[in-house]
Amino acid sequence: CANKADVVAQDEKESGMRALLNLGHTFGHAIETAQNYQGLLHGEAVAIGMLMAADLSCRLGWIDEDAVERTKAILIKANLPHDIPFGISVEQMRNNMAVDKKARDGELFLVLLKSIGEAVVTNDYTEEDLNSTLSQFIDLAEAV
Repeated sequence: CANKADVVAQDEKESGMRALLNLGHTFGHAIETAQNYQGLLHGEAVAIGMLMAADLSCRLGWIDEDAVERTKAILIKANLPHDIPFGISVEQMRNNMAVDKKARDGELFLVLLKSIGEAVVTNDYTEEDLNSTLSQFIDLAEAV
């Protein structure tokens, strides 16, 4: 709590460092909504969302695959889920993400990684890259 309060105090308007606190939340909230808030705790959904944000950041060339794998390894070590639950569709995720509080004027802003420890709130991604990230995680869930 003290760390969070320190970050919020340094970045009250969420223009920089504070974005780190929301990494994974847009994806996580979409997962929670798709599951009617059953099955995963909020932090577990956000953990999956963090990995999804890392994956999309990698597709954009902002971080490398090693950073994505490092993120996944940390989640596994912390005994947190890293796979999206079975039965969620790309369409559900997109619809749920579209009503996120970071959506403005029909554009979805996401918290992504320029590097480990450097998050940005951005809409600088392609629909194709976002759909590829969503599809990859959903395909993995269906393969299990």
